[in-house]
Amino acid sequence: MTVASPLALRIGDQLQLRKPHPCGSREWEVVRLGADIGLVCAGCAHRILMDRLEVERRFTGYMARGPEAS
Repeated sequence: MTVASPLALRIGDQLQLRKPHPCGSREWEVVRLGADIGLVCAGCAHRILMDRLEVERRFTGYMARGPEAS
C-alpha cells in the first residue's frame, strides 16, 4: 500500500472542490492553514473551517496558486 503525500496548500490558493456550496460555487480560496483549513467561498464570501483530510478528499483541482512561501 502506498501512502499519498499531503496536499501542498498555500495561503491564497484557489481550489475547486467536488461538492458545490449552497450558493452554487465550487471554488474556494485558502485563507488559513493548519490542522483545519480556512476557506472562503468565491461565490458568496462565506468563511468556513474544514478538516485537512476532508479538504484533500473533496479536492478536484487548483484554479490558481497563491504565492510561494519565502
